[in-house]
Amino acid sequence: MLTRRRTLGLLSAALPALHLSRSAKAAPSLAPKPLVFAHRGASALRPEHTLGAYAKAMLDGADFIEPDLVMTKDGHLVVRHESNIADTTDVSDHPEFADRKKTVTIDGQKQTGWFTTDFTLAELKTLRARERLATLRVHNTRYNDRFEIPTFEEVIEVVAAQAAATGKTFGLIPELKHSTHFHSLGHDPEAIFLKTIAAHEYTRQAPLEIQSFETSNLARIREQALAINPQTRLMLLMGERKQVPPDLAAAGKTTTFGNLMTPSGLKDVRHYADVIGPSNTDLIPRDSKGAWLEPSTLVDDAHRAGLLVHSYTARPENYFLPAQLRNDAGPAARNPQGMIAEVRRYLDMGIDGFFTDDPALGRHLVDTNF
Repeated sequence: MLTRRRTLGLLSAALPALHLSRSAKAAPSLAPKPLVFAHRGASALRPEHTLGAYAKAMLDGADFIEPDLVMTKDGHLVVRHESNIADTTDVSDHPEFADRKKTVTIDGQKQTGWFTTDFTLAELKTLRARERLATLRVHNTRYNDRFEIPTFEEVIEVVAAQAAATGKTFGLIPELKHSTHFHSLGHDPEAIFLKTIAAHEYTRQAPLEIQSFETSNLARIREQALAINPQTRLMLLMGERKQVPPDLAAAGKTTTFGNLMTPSGLKDVRHYADVIGPSNTDLIPRDSKGAWLEPSTLVDDAHRAGLLVHSYTARPENYFLPAQLRNDAGPAARNPQGMIAEVRRYLDMGIDGFFTDDPALGRHLVDTNF
């Protein structure tokens, strides 16, 4: 019988046709060994942002665990990819919350659903998490309704417990979501975040990388975060090239993420961030059919500006892969070889780490190539 470990052990033998080796001319990474970031936990194998997904990610060898942080009505940080919980919880099955469904604009996008800022923490704890990509990841739906929405503190405690049990220090790479939006509602997510990491011994000492698609909040908390944990790094996540970061848009500015990805823009980013987080399509654009085009110079440009590059997101299903690496098993089929070949290409370009929904595959790739 092929166990998961056995399957991973056979991957190297199955990869020659897709192998894109690290040649002598491969771009150097600024990091001694590329880091594996568990994107919302092991979200290819468990519903995202659940304690089950984080536990699986740590067992599968992730270096860092990613909790996305949003605000509750009563001022707590909970872990969801976005404030709208319509697609990731069973909230629509709760008649007591039916009247809280509404349409709001967040970060320039109008959306309809239920929003964490309309719920107290106690109310959110009555909900259960569900798989967001239910048609692609049908196997994850078996875990629907098993897990609560965790708080940031609960994630810290779970990671600290696993670190104590295994002797491995796991980093945390939290993302501060919707900062400008939450401030417009009277919340201060950065202040709560700083208070939380200061209150826990683990987050005062473990590797910590703070992410945001906004620029001003990173600049605002930089010195305070470093005072709490000297290992702290800050990452500017890169949105679509034509998009203006939400904080800059709210201030009436027109600087786009594309502007920030130019050599001069990257030099400005370096004043408040240590890392950029581009999408994989920023590294190698794709055509209308999803096929790879010519690589960009973004990795080299960022390194010249003194910035690390941590790219997102490596996923093992055909649906997410560049056309050249898909097999004929269908969009929802797992294609571990394809994902490994994709990430290897980015590693050859010199990235310093990568987000993945399947940390076991990322761990296998890094450990067998570095």
